[in-house]
Amino acid sequence: MGTIVSREEISRIVNELKSQGRRVVATNGTFDILHAGHVRALQQARSLGDVLIVGVNSDSSVKQYKGDNRPIIPEKDRATMLAALACVDYVTVFTEPTACELMDAIKPHVYTKSGDWDIEKIPETPVVRKHGGEAKTTPLVPGLSTTNIIKKIIEAYGKEKR
Repeated sequence: MGTIVSREEISRIVNELKSQGRRVVATNGTFDILHAGHVRALQQARSLGDVLIVGVNSDSSVKQYKGDNRPIIPEKDRATMLAALACVDYVTVFTEPTACELMDAIKPHVYTKSGDWDIEKIPETPVVRKHGGEAKTTPLVPGLSTTNIIKKIIEAYGKEKR
């Protein structure tokens, strides 16, 4: 089970892990309505190293790029669910629009995003490479997305009388 830590704590922890020769993998995302696609991507990411650190977008940063109706699940709850996964070692919430500052602090050996992202167009990629790390995508699970789940819920329950 993972631990939820602050930005300051994660920097200290990463320095300690690296001094022990541990391979650090990092990823980030909203993780709103956690689903099997998220879990598989996180498991794949974890398989690339010794420690997996997950950066979670704060509620305010999610609203900036997904609109006022998101996130569905508050940041504290999203972080708690992610930390409960066996493949996740540390979770930290970040408030910036991208995880560039977080990746600059972590300097992971490997940075991952799911396969629906073009790794060359992700803002975090140059930051990770600047520190000698590599950026990779994990296989996408077709049809599994938070947006698709929300659409299914609306279709199933949106017209129901209460």
